[in-house]
Amino acid sequence: MKRCPVCATRFEGDAWTCPACGWAPAFADGAPAFAPEAAGSDDGFDPAGFAGLAEREAGNFWFRARSDLIEWAIRRYFPSARSFLEIGCGTGYVLARLRERRPHLALAGSELYVEGLVLARRRLPGVPLYQMDARTIPFSEEFDVVGAFDVIEHVDEDEQVLAEMREAARPGGGVIVTVPQHPRLWSAVDVAGRHKRRYTRHELERKLRASGLEPVRLTSFVTVLLPLLALSRFRDRSATDYDPLTELKIGRTANAVLKAALDVERQVLKAGLSPPVGGSLLAVARRR
Repeated sequence: MKRCPVCATRFEGDAWTCPACGWAPAFADGAPAFAPEAAGSDDGFDPAGFAGLAEREAGNFWFRARSDLIEWAIRRYFPSARSFLEIGCGTGYVLARLRERRPHLALAGSELYVEGLVLARRRLPGVPLYQMDARTIPFSEEFDVVGAFDVIEHVDEDEQVLAEMREAARPGGGVIVTVPQHPRLWSAVDVAGRHKRRYTRHELERKLRASGLEPVRLTSFVTVLLPLLALSRFRDRSATDYDPLTELKIGRTANAVLKAALDVERQVLKAGLSPPVGGSLLAVARRR
């Protein structure tokens, strides 16, 4: 069901014109644009970085391992899901991997920046894409699963985003999120990435519950690589000219070794164990 971002009226149909107030979105590069003014805000983020990300993420161990974990979480916790919306889909990498491995899922994606959507469309012909602000999602009870992967740490109002994701999920469905863990790992990487915070497990659980979501799995991941990650973060803690793509510029052999380590770790997670520490957190929660 659609939800008007102006008057909150819910309505059905193919058209986006609100039957109550007459509001309709503009279009940006072919995508309905629900928050074009937010994309132009001066938040310090440079959308030009999407191009460099698109060139490297498919060959990077972390992006590949995270997408494998996301696909497993959908299959494990929402086995009957038929629709999925990704909030902050960037260049569309996660959605493209899901389409390869879960072809029955009806996929959709959203991104604040049109520059990301342009690249996502190349990867995802035929997949509905929306320009939107995650704090105002124009759907109500529309998708079986709604995901946001390393997104909500960029937003001051992260609980509002979680509440909007809950609203967009159907009864019986839910959300999946990943976020960076451990405030003590804060470094130039977070500053360059325009993060607002790194999470503790307790903080993420509390915010999920406050947003009307019931956690069913909350676990750390990137645990086996935590010593290397911590060393890297402490080394770069005071850097002032950090390149956000630095960690993606590693060799093929190193990529293969690190990916293999995270593949082993994923088997541990699949067995039901939830490590208490790691570079990131994965949360699966159902709509209450």
